Amino acid sequence: MTRTPGTSVRLRLTLSYAGFLMLAGVLLLTAVWAFLLRDVRLRNLVPDLTDLPRVFQPGNFGPKIFGVAAFAVLAFLLVFGLVGGWLLAGHMLAPLTRITDATRSVAAGSLSHRIRLPGRNDEFRELADAFDAMVAQLEAHVAEQRRFAANASHELRTPLATTQALLDVARADPGHDSGELIDRLHTVNARAIALTEALLLLGRADRRTFARERVDLSLLVEEATESLLPLAEGRGATITTACGPAPVTGSQALLLQLTTNLVHNAIVHNLAGDAVPRNGPGTVRVGTEVRSGTVLLTVENSGERLAPELVPTLVEPFRRGTDRVRGHDAGVGLGLAIVRSITHAHDGVLTLAPRTGGGLRVTVELPADRAAPATPEGR
Repeated sequence: MTRTPGTSVRLRLTLSYAGFLMLAGVLLLTAVWAFLLRDVRLRNLVPDLTDLPRVFQPGNFGPKIFGVAAFAVLAFLLVFGLVGGWLLAGHMLAPLTRITDATRSVAAGSLSHRIRLPGRNDEFRELADAFDAMVAQLEAHVAEQRRFAANASHELRTPLATTQALLDVARADPGHDSGELIDRLHTVNARAIALTEALLLLGRADRRTFARERVDLSLLVEEATESLLPLAEGRGATITTACGPAPVTGSQALLLQLTTNLVHNAIVHNLAGDAVPRNGPGTVRVGTEVRSGTVLLTVENSGERLAPELVPTLVEPFRRGTDRVRGHDAGVGLGLAIVRSITHAHDGVLTLAPRTGGGLRVTVELPADRAAPATPEGR
């Protein structure tokens, strides 16, 4: 923004200090005249140049001598107020100068710069600490976006490179079975479309561009589990639900996507294949309840043991707790990242915790719809 030149804050503070000091001096001299010299006419208090030498003579305490002394005191207060005010304003505004320099450094792209203003807590220190916290969050967000862009580019490049390789093979071998080529191209293209749609959904949730309506999470759980039941049966996993009424306010489409992603993640990252005979069938438990004005959606599944330090990273895009899951139902690596974005867009809290026996427990806390009729806790 272009602004016209103006007076510095330091100069304005200096003039304010000097003016206040002069006003205090005038009020003090006025009080002296009102209580001690009120019988003396004002014109007798106004000195002339011939009265100046008499100021330094002992015993001269006449009215005009008082006037000379008053003008001298006011002149001293003016000089003292200007010089002292300038120095005091510079000392008081020094932290603001440091904050301004740090802001310019950050605006130039140095997100690692911090003010770290020393001293006891005051308004300037609170501003500096708030600025440091904001820049730290901004730096973390930018770093996350850069990782996301790099990972998304890598994930999108894989199906494109696979398609290119398949087409090169078909061109080099015209007699190759076209049916097999079409099937493989269809699979690769379907994965690329799924990844692109997931990226668009993630961006939509981050922007919060959706209409809000009353939604019952328990009904969305039923819909999600019914649609994913064939997948669970195919992978040898059992789904159990314990859902009470869970009214919230938000986007039904996004909340259904959140629920579906959680159940899908619990099914895919579970005990399956050769792990079933050794550890028994995989299990998925889904539940909803209202507790203290908060709706809780809980999804937990059996599976491999997860290190506690690994669990918080699972919500990052394209991160998986174990090796990449193979198959057409493996997903694109954005399931929990989308869940986190949708949860934050609905002013909720997402919590991930490893289960003692292996697997993961995911809890989504959302504000309950206050307009809904009250239900007993635990329902």
